[in-house]
Amino acid sequence: MNKIGKRILAAAVASSVLVTPVFADPSVDDLKKSKESAQNEVSSLQTQLNTVVGKITELESQLSSKGEEIIQAQSDLEDAEAEEQKQYADMKVRIKYMYEAGNQSAVESLVGSEDFSDMVNKAEYVSNVHNYDRQKLQEYVETKQKISNLKEQLEEEQSQLESMQTEYESQESKLDNLIASKQAEVSDLDQQIEEAERKAAEEELKRQQEEAARQAEAARQQAASNRNNSSSSSSNGSSNSNKGNSSNKGTSNNAPSYVSGDAVSRAYSALGKPYVWGATGPNSFDCSGLVGFCLTGRYSRSCTSASLNALPTVSNPQPGDVCVRSGHCGIYIGNGQMIHAPHTGDVVKVASVPSNMRIVRP
Repeated sequence: MNKIGKRILAAAVASSVLVTPVFADPSVDDLKKSKESAQNEVSSLQTQLNTVVGKITELESQLSSKGEEIIQAQSDLEDAEAEEQKQYADMKVRIKYMYEAGNQSAVESLVGSEDFSDMVNKAEYVSNVHNYDRQKLQEYVETKQKISNLKEQLEEEQSQLESMQTEYESQESKLDNLIASKQAEVSDLDQQIEEAERKAAEEELKRQQEEAARQAEAARQQAASNRNNSSSSSSNGSSNSNKGNSSNKGTSNNAPSYVSGDAVSRAYSALGKPYVWGATGPNSFDCSGLVGFCLTGRYSRSCTSASLNALPTVSNPQPGDVCVRSGHCGIYIGNGQMIHAPHTGDVVKVASVPSNMRIVRP
């Protein structure tokens, strides 16, 4: 292949690499932010829904009252119509009597008046009867019309309220659907967060185990080097050996009487085993039973949280030291974390060292 062809091929490969998208999985923080945003939307939608439901409840109360008013108006209208019919019938009877049979009596009554004043009074009486009939008829006609108008108005208001209720119920349905959708989104994000945290925990555990293994190997190499140095020193004579032993005893007060890497490795080997009160292994542990196993490698009670709590706090915590407080203890593994057997119903696991625990060195 000539140089030009090679250059073209290289350019094509480079361009294909450049345009190939790489999508990273969202981080736990990104997922939590998305969840918080979705929860805020759910909260806002729920507030809107509560407002709409409140309006629907208010409208239902208004519709109930309006229906009662319409029923009363209908009853009043029927009463007015009945009274109108009765008044109209009474008036017809009087008119019939006065104009068909009563004209002559009225005339005779007027002619037979004792004097002019009596005649005027009788004429005024006849006129008043006519006026009363017309007035009462007009009153009942007006009352009937007023009640009829009121009934129409109430029915129109009821129709408007029903339309508003339908609209609010439609809004309620839409908000319910939106809330359900957002809640499903939150649930999905919860699952994603749980999965991301699980993966992160697995990666962290793997890292810690690798680090513990590295530290254990370094501790073993150091221990082997110390043993070689000790053997070399012992060949210089018994007096020098005694001095050397005295020196070693002096330094041993500031260092663990066990290999820290072994303690950490044993702690990791117990992960996931259940807490059982009084258990010292191998299948279950309580807190001091776990610590005793990690320190000695034996499945027996070699310490208690009380005996460990009597030790002084160290200023330079190292993996393999003991985290302790009254009633509880665990193995320090570095980076502010420990492995402990928490309580009944739980298992041996990694946890952050709480602020109420001290770190001591047996």
